[in-house]
Amino acid sequence: MSIKLRLIIMSFLQFFVWGAWLITIGAYWFQNKHWSGAQFGAIFSTMGIASLFMPSIAGVIADKWVNAEKLYGLMHIGGAVMLFCVPMVESPHLMFWVMLLNMMFYMPTISLSIAVAYNALKKDGADIVKVYPPIRVWGTVGFIAAMWTVSILRLETSAGQFYVASAAAVLLGLYAFTLPKAPPTFQRKDNHSWLDTFGLTSFALFRNRQMAIFFIFAMLLGAALQLTNAYGDTFLHDFAKEDAFKDLIAVRYPAIIMSISQVSETLFILAIPFFLKRFGIKTVMLISMLAWTLRFGLFAYGDPGAGLWMIVLSCIVYGMAFDFFNISGSLFVEGQANPAIRASAQGLFMLMTNGIGAVLGSSISGLVIEAFFTHTDGSKDWPGIWMTFATYSLIVAIAFMVLFKHKHDPAAAGAPLPTH
Repeated sequence: MSIKLRLIIMSFLQFFVWGAWLITIGAYWFQNKHWSGAQFGAIFSTMGIASLFMPSIAGVIADKWVNAEKLYGLMHIGGAVMLFCVPMVESPHLMFWVMLLNMMFYMPTISLSIAVAYNALKKDGADIVKVYPPIRVWGTVGFIAAMWTVSILRLETSAGQFYVASAAAVLLGLYAFTLPKAPPTFQRKDNHSWLDTFGLTSFALFRNRQMAIFFIFAMLLGAALQLTNAYGDTFLHDFAKEDAFKDLIAVRYPAIIMSISQVSETLFILAIPFFLKRFGIKTVMLISMLAWTLRFGLFAYGDPGAGLWMIVLSCIVYGMAFDFFNISGSLFVEGQANPAIRASAQGLFMLMTNGIGAVLGSSISGLVIEAFFTHTDGSKDWPGIWMTFATYSLIVAIAFMVLFKHKHDPAAAGAPLPTH
């Protein structure tokens, strides 16, 4: 079996595990368990909380002590155990802690899978900017496949979705031990610094001004990603309260409409090598930020009726907004980081986006929506909410264009920065 095919299987299962429950856990929560909405909000915060520290810790372990592919497998097996336990939970308070443990196992696997893939491709002599995106696209296919599997089996509101996810996680955990070896690359030196001692070497990337600016804006874009994950599906569900929209397909099956976003991902991932090689990371990231602005702006004026085309177009734009930021960002970090801290650097990128960015995005947006866009009857001013998010993304784009001075040089692309 070729390296590419082995990594495709890994990528497919990686996001199949997540897609089996991420979109449908709300239906399980409200229609099966009948727990409150306020408590449900805490479930999505577990991703951000886990990402604050677990990817960095896992990256350090993979760089210094344990093969990345073995740690990757162990993490998925641990997550499988927690997913299997979810149907046994009978209180929302305990559910938070079980899902937090699950996320502590799962979130590091995203950056670890990148480290494993990049290591295998480099050993195979491949150009990762050209070869990795077509492999990663199968992760999005896996996410879509999981959503449709759960839907076709009518498991959206049942505990069965977690058993599907758990089974896939066990399979991937065992499969991980057959992947190409990615041994620790950290070399101990007699004059090693305190950063080496505590496994914080990747944070030395902040010493480079442009890398520091890049990570800060990655955090700000991470907040935008959290906004669309948290409120997109709820936005469509709210149209069910209006007689003119309640029986329309987009309102009855909002998950299917939202899945257009994942389909779009599969197309834009394939465009990354061209854009990244031709225009460089600054232009690609700027395109992503402007795409987020368009994504939210279209939601502001769209509806499930005559304005359905705007919602569909917003979902299509999402592919560019997500991929040009998330995938291109990880490729840029890989090219700039010293090979000795490859896993730690990916963990740092995850920390800034899915950790700090996600926590800030979910917490601050919740306060803003509650204070300024929630009516006395509990309904929400969705056009105002989406336009606020669009304005935020546009301000971030303008600031990035001014502050990030990285100049694209195709001939020098991939030259790592020093860590000391």
